Amino acid sequence: MSKRSKIILIIIVALFIVALIWFGKKNSKNVVDFETETPFRTTIVKKTVATGKVIPLEEIEIKPQITGIIDKIMLLEGAQVNKGDLIATVRVVPNEQSLISAKGRVDNIKISLNNAEVSYKRNKGLFEKGVISRAEFENIELTYKQGIQDLKNAQNDYQIIKIGSSGSGASANTNIIAQMSGIILEIPVKEGDQVIQSNNFNAGTTIASIADMSKMIFEGKVDESEVGKLVKGTDIEVSIGAIEGVKFPAKLNFIAPKGTEEGGAVQFKIKADLSLDTKYFIRAGYSANADIVLEEKDNVLAIKEALLKFDKKTEDPYVEILMPDGNFEKKTVKLGTSDGVNVEVLGGVTKDDKIKIWNKASKDDEKKVK
Repeated sequence: MSKRSKIILIIIVALFIVALIWFGKKNSKNVVDFETETPFRTTIVKKTVATGKVIPLEEIEIKPQITGIIDKIMLLEGAQVNKGDLIATVRVVPNEQSLISAKGRVDNIKISLNNAEVSYKRNKGLFEKGVISRAEFENIELTYKQGIQDLKNAQNDYQIIKIGSSGSGASANTNIIAQMSGIILEIPVKEGDQVIQSNNFNAGTTIASIADMSKMIFEGKVDESEVGKLVKGTDIEVSIGAIEGVKFPAKLNFIAPKGTEEGGAVQFKIKADLSLDTKYFIRAGYSANADIVLEEKDNVLAIKEALLKFDKKTEDPYVEILMPDGNFEKKTVKLGTSDGVNVEVLGGVTKDDKIKIWNKASKDDEKKVK
């Protein structure tokens, strides 16, 4: 080999060594040392939040017994009432056609009754003289008495159409009375409005709604995935949007047996008795949220959910454990209850394992990379 060839060979080898050193330094920057955490023991509480509102336990709607026009409203919304208090009065405005028809029926029955009375008196004399039999006379007497009753019924119908009642009960029908003690929540009508009585074809006009505000309940909805874990009698906490920083204790007393679909998800109605604090006045319809404990486990081995990764093929959860040689080893873990931050570990790691914080490099390594 010539001297020139040896020089060229030495230069090539030197360049190769320099290249290896350069690539080695460059790749060393990509080797990242990660921080680790160890499992810990804690209490895990799994909760769900039900959104809803606070409503009175007892609320009724007052409807008129007759059709007419609101003549006068005695009280205002928010007024405290006792059972039997007068809320409003209704003035009867009879239907002219119905009134004429009822009056015509009374007149027709009077004509028939006059004929029946004449026949009754004539045949009564004949019966007393023995001209006609008792059976024949009793039939005539029955017709006469039925005529008297028909006239009374027709006259009552006429009076009901005209004034709203057939007798002394007129004021009872036209007066709107509170049917329970409580607070008037709403009076959706005003003086001069026409109101309709409740019947088989119409629910009737609501004149006022009354509720006992000393007994309130929370009414909300939970998702179908969580309703199976609810138990009647469970203690829950209710937060009311209008009253910040205060949680009211409540007890779950109703879980709907049937759900309703809302936005593609099935929701189930729940109700809970609310324990009130006299320092706060709770208004009907306040929006509220209920914190419900679904599961609680004390002193369990847990890790942060942020440490978990999932296998792309099997979707099994796993973590990476730091080994004595400085490398990380993948280990599948068995999980239990989670509160959204921490998750119970049933198997796969021990309390002494150092688990890789996969999204957090060590401080020394960060400085080295920079």
